Amino acid sequence: MFDINYAEWANMLVRWLHITAGIAWIGSSFYFVFADASLEPDENLPKKAHGETWQVHGGGFYHIVKYLVAPDRMPERLHWFKFEAYFTWISGFGMLAVVYYWGAEAFLIDKEVMDLTAPQAIFLSIVGLIAGWVGYDSLCRSKLGDNLGLLLVLVFAFAIFAAWVFGEIFSGRAAFIHAGALIGSIMVGNVFFIIIPNQKKVVKMLMNGETPDAYYGKVAKQRSMHNSYLTMPVLLTMISNHYAFLYGGEYAWIVFAFILVIGALIRHYYITGHQGVTAWWRTWLYPAAGALTVVLVMWLSYSPVQQVADGGEEIDVKQAFTIVKTHCSSCHSSLPIHEDWDEAPIGVVLDDLKQMRAMGNKIYSQAVAGTNMPLGNETGMTKEDRELLGRWIKAGLPGLED
Repeated sequence: MFDINYAEWANMLVRWLHITAGIAWIGSSFYFVFADASLEPDENLPKKAHGETWQVHGGGFYHIVKYLVAPDRMPERLHWFKFEAYFTWISGFGMLAVVYYWGAEAFLIDKEVMDLTAPQAIFLSIVGLIAGWVGYDSLCRSKLGDNLGLLLVLVFAFAIFAAWVFGEIFSGRAAFIHAGALIGSIMVGNVFFIIIPNQKKVVKMLMNGETPDAYYGKVAKQRSMHNSYLTMPVLLTMISNHYAFLYGGEYAWIVFAFILVIGALIRHYYITGHQGVTAWWRTWLYPAAGALTVVLVMWLSYSPVQQVADGGEEIDVKQAFTIVKTHCSSCHSSLPIHEDWDEAPIGVVLDDLKQMRAMGNKIYSQAVAGTNMPLGNETGMTKEDRELLGRWIKAGLPGLED
């Protein structure tokens, strides 16, 4: 009676939840980092108060007072900020399952990278995320973690190494998403395993009439700041599946490194601004992020295939057309024959030369400059196929009559 596309509905609903929860979590994170940085001391504050900040919003004034460790007594009503983070991760993992586990053969596995079965790939995915959290947490808990500068370098190197490892296991698209999922898992792990438990210990001590240990707040604050610097990179990786040029190349892990640095520089600009820092170097944070972005754009715009395409080699038009029909049109057709698609994905139809010309840039981005298409390279598209296709597109997709 009903022809329901369960995968598409699950994808849409879980994505909706993921975006909503993510906005709530990152919004509250940005707010509290600002509130914390804008605190000012006042001699009229309660004895254990660290500072205060006045804010105006929605037609009213807010007076926020922070206790660095804890107040003298427990308030009657205490608001916790945790479920935003939890539901962001739960919905994110749900999306990973719906898109990359349910469609493992198409989206998770690239047999040219590693010849895996779907269960093997899913197992490595889950183990990779768990191992990533354990590795990060171990660094933070070690003696190396006492040196904040060294810890920053080590965590950065660890994240880049993880992105490289994912790239050696999964398809380019899946590897990039997993690098972002690992960062997101680290952020949620900080909330679930460190920040909230430490806050609960402080609350319990207050309820028992004990003096809370400042150590718990110090560690929670450290992990909270880690989360703040990771928010911008994780946001871009969340939507990276739309941009094959980010993950389609051989050195996608270097692209990920650029994103981490650019995001951290921009975030540091705002955090230091909230803190009232006016040092000369702060004015260079945004230009530095912009310069790195330009370098990244220029680098990603360069492609060895593009250089071949600019050459004067004769193009076998018939063979180039056959490449599209063989490797693209099983899905991108008005009547797809691929078992996973009832209609052409995102409405891209490549049945004739006119349609191919209209989509030339997209074909180039997905199948030449990057290797995102065909999905999982299940049709066995070769490097030579991509090079010929690139030359044909650069030449304007001429037909036999041209």
